[in-house]
Amino acid sequence: MFESPRKSNARNAWSESQEELSEAEPVSTVSKGNRGKKKKKRSQPQQTERRSVSASQFCAEESFDREDEQSEKRYTDYDEPIVRGIFQIGKKSHDVLLTSMRVTWSPIQPETPTGQSETLRRTEYVELKDVFGVKVKRRRSAGQETGGTLLGITLFQCKKKGPKLKDHAIHFNNMSVDHCEIWFKKIKEILSGFQNRPKSLKVFVNPASHKKEAYQIYRDDVAPLFQLADIKADVTITERKGHALSILKESNLDGYDGVVVVGGDGSVAEVAHGLLLRAQMDAGRDTDSMFTPVRATLPLGLIPAGSTDMVACSVHGIRHPVTAAMHIIMGHHQEVDVCSFSCLSRLLRFGFSAMFGFGGRTLALAERHRWMPPGQRREFAVIKTLANLKPEDCELSYLPVKKVQTETLDSVKNESLKDDIEEEESWTTTRGLFLNVSIMAIPCLCSMAPRGLAPNTRLNNGSMALITAANTSRSEFIKHLKRYNSVNNQFSFSFVETQTVWAVRLRPCSQSSWSDDIAEDNREYDFKNTPIISSEGAYPWNVDGDLLEAPSELLIRLHPQLLTLFGVDIEEAEEAHIKCSCI
Repeated sequence: MFESPRKSNARNAWSESQEELSEAEPVSTVSKGNRGKKKKKRSQPQQTERRSVSASQFCAEESFDREDEQSEKRYTDYDEPIVRGIFQIGKKSHDVLLTSMRVTWSPIQPETPTGQSETLRRTEYVELKDVFGVKVKRRRSAGQETGGTLLGITLFQCKKKGPKLKDHAIHFNNMSVDHCEIWFKKIKEILSGFQNRPKSLKVFVNPASHKKEAYQIYRDDVAPLFQLADIKADVTITERKGHALSILKESNLDGYDGVVVVGGDGSVAEVAHGLLLRAQMDAGRDTDSMFTPVRATLPLGLIPAGSTDMVACSVHGIRHPVTAAMHIIMGHHQEVDVCSFSCLSRLLRFGFSAMFGFGGRTLALAERHRWMPPGQRREFAVIKTLANLKPEDCELSYLPVKKVQTETLDSVKNESLKDDIEEEESWTTTRGLFLNVSIMAIPCLCSMAPRGLAPNTRLNNGSMALITAANTSRSEFIKHLKRYNSVNNQFSFSFVETQTVWAVRLRPCSQSSWSDDIAEDNREYDFKNTPIISSEGAYPWNVDGDLLEAPSELLIRLHPQLLTLFGVDIEEAEEAHIKCSCI
């Protein structure tokens, strides 16, 4: 909203006050005695030299003054001073100036006999575009909740430290009530003018996510920051799977500036699907037919509290709740491509990524062992699926992306995609045995895959990554899986192929379903306490860490920039490398 002022403008704003101080310096008098006269005669050559030097300095100062006048004119045109005062910062008193774009301060220091005060002044500032809150600072006794001795005001700044975003407090101490009130109101008025920053949010917290720490993460790390930024949060603690989806479909969302989910990839997928499904309902789209979806009206914020948090890591570059909260508070928006999953021309859901074969079977087996701890459950499912590893016989078709087509990311592309889907000649079709098939619209970064499960795609490049692992030995497939957890290329195997696509159709050709693979294990489970997820003739898909059953052919289409997330575009995750203990 505000244009950043030039650094020279900030310095020029302080030049007038510094010049006034120099003009007020006392001029030392010269003695009229004989001794003084003798010294005066002896020092005449030196005075001549000094006059020549001062003349050159005068010319330079005159040119600088002209530049200062021009800079001052530009400064007053774009960033006029609003209020000025004296505050104590640390242990020193400072001269503080507020403009519409920054708060600038410099220490107040006494002048030295040689007039060195100007060179000792060190000016510092904070851009208001980096400030997200201002509060009145008071000293209160134990148990006192209101009132207290006024100490001054505190600015809360968003600071970047490596890949992380953190909050930083700057204290301006002044015990004058009127003085602090003026500054508080002026800064508050400026901060309220940033349009992208949310004022009201709908928050969903999944208490069962990962180690059941989601609510604690929100209460301790996120809620205090929302409060400092004066963001009203309507919090819902989800009670079951699909709870957030039902609220998004039925509730009135007009009073919110965004939706936030605290949980893992499954919770993110549910809320993202709910937002997009609500947008289609409001637009009158028929989800039982082929249609071009409309964009969601509200941005989505992701607070990572799951086991992998691939979507959050892909958007924020790091798995850090405070960083995610700061992106939401500062109103950082990032457009993201989304996939739609449909079967028999009926929309099943929206999502970011999907896996069929090894990825789907592993998740299906893990879901049957919900009574285990999350880490132990995942390890068991991976080892068990590798022990019973077998390929899937399926027919795979895809629409490749052309270079010219990647330049258009609007509704025209969606219409052309719809036409290509109806034309069978545009599809590339193959049939064979595949151990795993992955379709991903985002890089899917996480600690177990620092380069991403799909490092060749981006958040909004208008394409999906199709990664297929053909039938091979168990040892070779395990080598391929281990490559995801290293910096080596996980696709440099003869049985692995990658494609850049618009749409994918996958039709299983085998007669048996995935439930047949675990029929022998059914005797080990307590059916009264363990839900049975499988259905007759259904095949498991891992969609954003959530189990999806498809009875027949599944169509995955890409929709460019369909959803807005709170975050930024990160090329690679900067989070410290963490080894995976699954394999």
